[in-house]
Amino acid sequence: MELTTVWFVLIAVLWTGYFVLEGFDFGVGILLPVLGGDEAERRTIVKTIGPVWDGNEVWLLVAGGATFAAFPEWYATLFSGFYLPLFLILLALIMRGMALEYRNKSDSTRGWDRAFFWGSLGPAFLWGVAFANIVRGVPLDADHEFTGSLLTLLNPFALLGGAATLALFTLHGAIFLALRTTGELRQGAVRIARTLAPVAILVVIAFLIASDGDKPAWWAAVALAGAGLAAALIATLRGRDGWAFTASALAVVAFTAALFTGLWPNVLPALDPAHSLTVTNAASSPYTLTVMTWVAAIFTPVVLAYQAWTYWVFRRRLTGPADVPVGPPNPGPSALTPANGE
Repeated sequence: MELTTVWFVLIAVLWTGYFVLEGFDFGVGILLPVLGGDEAERRTIVKTIGPVWDGNEVWLLVAGGATFAAFPEWYATLFSGFYLPLFLILLALIMRGMALEYRNKSDSTRGWDRAFFWGSLGPAFLWGVAFANIVRGVPLDADHEFTGSLLTLLNPFALLGGAATLALFTLHGAIFLALRTTGELRQGAVRIARTLAPVAILVVIAFLIASDGDKPAWWAAVALAGAGLAAALIATLRGRDGWAFTASALAVVAFTAALFTGLWPNVLPALDPAHSLTVTNAASSPYTLTVMTWVAAIFTPVVLAYQAWTYWVFRRRLTGPADVPVGPPNPGPSALTPANGE
């Protein structure tokens, strides 16, 4: 297998990991104002992703870095042509990170909760818009420079792609919350998952079919995405939270696989096929790809092992608001002092 093919597959794997892991983070943020009736519940919801959300974002950084190093022409054209949408995603991610870090250090959390919500909803929608345009193709000239505008990117197919990722990630987040909580929070997450799953199936499959792929592997990925979402709904109805989350994650994997399978061998199709960027004309030198391959082979297993260990450590459910402090510790007698003074 050629190194250009290897790195196209590796970048697809990195985006898949990002969408699977950060997808439920986005879903949790979107559902915060829906499920969080009071501060105790909202704090419990935030705690479900507290130990892992920043590690999940590493996948995006590595995917961007790998694209820059392996396919610099793709990176340059993408980040110049999609500058405004990607800048909005970056601002949303910064706002979301600040909300998660500072909400518990502030006397009032309402503003941070709104920032968490919009900082999750924005990327969940805009990533779908961006990838829909990548799959559909954009106007490029002979120098591989983007010649369209923001309105070019906001076409009906791209908006459908945004709706697909928004529905998919919100469902993924609801199933994750059902897996990580108990009591009323879990029941509320289950209700949302049951309601949202049919909508997600319809929108996701409609978007994938509209992308008009024709490869056998693409059809297999589309079928697997639909089957995963259906299985997630069935498992949720039966109260099998672990299986529901596994099926939901499988649907996200298949959805991303369908995008990249339909894209190959292009990395950024042009409306004029003669100007398209491919794995060949957008790639770095063979020496650069060889060095990158060795680095990835050494460090990728270490990063995966560390992240797997993190999820194992924080695998237990959160039992609800009763276990979550709402304000500062009570300044009264120490908890170690018996109530009767003995």
